[in-house]
Amino acid sequence: MTDRQDIHSSGIPALCAACEARHRGVCGALEPAQLVALSKTSSKQRVQPGAELVGDEETVDHYSNILSGVVKLTKTLSDGRQQIVGLQFAPDFLGRPFRSESAANAEAATEVSLCSFPRATIERMLRESPQLEHRILTQTLKELDEARDWMVTLGRKTAAEKVASFLLLIARNIDPARAAGAEGISFDLPLTRADIADFLGLTIETVSRQLTRLRTDGVISIEHNRQVFVGNLSRLEARSGI
Repeated sequence: MTDRQDIHSSGIPALCAACEARHRGVCGALEPAQLVALSKTSSKQRVQPGAELVGDEETVDHYSNILSGVVKLTKTLSDGRQQIVGLQFAPDFLGRPFRSESAANAEAATEVSLCSFPRATIERMLRESPQLEHRILTQTLKELDEARDWMVTLGRKTAAEKVASFLLLIARNIDPARAAGAEGISFDLPLTRADIADFLGLTIETVSRQLTRLRTDGVISIEHNRQVFVGNLSRLEARSGI
């Protein structure tokens, strides 16, 4: 279920001025006049957990900025087996410009807020704005680097290091400003134990066992089975094999 709201303004839209994607995401590359033009075709959506945002190999007619929440990217084999291939966070850009079909299934792992705009509009602006093209290329290369790092995690790290690496991934992306400081950080796990196991190539029992070990050793605390508190990111980094 989604709740849509058109965004229109004669000046820089108020929602754009306050939006994290405006400053840290791809829209930060746009001039005020370009933001106004984009806002006239944009809409906000609030999507509930489990909702499909884009189907695998589905024809793409729009792109989105993730304003809040976590998006799960998956690939499905012909026999129905599914693999989580990535997570996206605010203010990531959801979509692959200049490709007519999606490369993966995108699903809301948590409640997600999106700002969406037509594919034709953003691709026209990419041709007109080298700054926007550069910003999206930079994000794409960042995702490529992260995918290569995750290959190392899946291929070489121990089960304990994999679970710590997953928690570190969430902590660094849920609240980057706080994660960059020395104080602790708290977050809700965006995936179920089964999804975490799928993402890490482990069993559910192994994931639960490693979470318990991290909690017993005082690296993390867990409340209500999903809320995680990391008091010292350096200790978690050390357990992740970095």
